[in-house]
Amino acid sequence: MNRTNARILSLEGDLLLSSVSRHLGNGRDLLSHGAVEVDLSAVGEVDSAALALLFDWTRRARAKGVALTFTGLPPGLIKLAEVYGVAELLTAQG
Repeated sequence: MNRTNARILSLEGDLLLSSVSRHLGNGRDLLSHGAVEVDLSAVGEVDSAALALLFDWTRRARAKGVALTFTGLPPGLIKLAEVYGVAELLTAQG
């Protein structure tokens, strides 16, 4: 499940290959209207599909010149990003 509040998209639950597709459109929709903060503090288990989801949104935000920030990154997602050598992409602002 996810919740949107103005420019904040709050993701909840696990972000796994079996679940990320249902979140994809929500982030894309919000990005079409301007800056977005994605709150991941209520996310549980993650896999590489979670990174793919966040990077899809990041690419789209950059292409549109829209600010995108991630907050509440769960430790598992940070660790996974470190393993893949892409952690700095999650913490870059803008």
